Amino acid sequence: MDIVLNEYELRVIGTLVEKQIATPDYYPLSLNALTNGCNQKNHRDPVVTYEESTVSRAIDGLKEKNLAYVFHGAEARVPKYGHIFPKAFDLNEAEVALICVLILRGPQTPGELRSRTSHLHNFEQLSDVENSLQALAMRELPLVVKLARLPGARESRYAQLLGGPVSVDDVVVSPRAAEPHSPPPPADDGRLAALEEEIKSLRRGLEELKQEFATFKRQFE
Repeated sequence: MDIVLNEYELRVIGTLVEKQIATPDYYPLSLNALTNGCNQKNHRDPVVTYEESTVSRAIDGLKEKNLAYVFHGAEARVPKYGHIFPKAFDLNEAEVALICVLILRGPQTPGELRSRTSHLHNFEQLSDVENSLQALAMRELPLVVKLARLPGARESRYAQLLGGPVSVDDVVVSPRAAEPHSPPPPADDGRLAALEEEIKSLRRGLEELKQEFATFKRQFE
């Protein structure tokens, strides 16, 4: 299923998927709840401030792509929205969790994904994450891609492809994560020698005090 989603559609579908799994009692979502979910600060990178009109347009786009639907329940005072994401892409529970977090938080390492999917799915071992990522990457139409390892990074990161092709240049990385740690500057030899001499002087003074104290103590024995 070759579908490309824009950034608004990605945030909305990711939020719908997350809320269905993490808070099923409040799913499907009203437009207000869905907007709040898109704009929440935890489990989101980047944090956004969408208006309801933006979310509504994204829902319309997802409906056209057969990824979302409007729910009109007998007790519902307002329309509510749901998704058919797993069915549309033939995903299992583990794959849904991984794609969801990649959509909502951007490219990540397998270790980060294992930790950040804990509220959606329990991966018992890191190898389970890696196997699922490999399956998603090896599809006829891949849903994730393994990015080249960044300088100084221990692990490669994975990105979702529902928003189109991804290049390393598109990935925003903290300079601290991207750059290897610089070695500490060499010590100043002159300053080091002065410190060593000061330590020796303090030790000599301590020995002299010990001797004086011992002499003083003997006067009372």
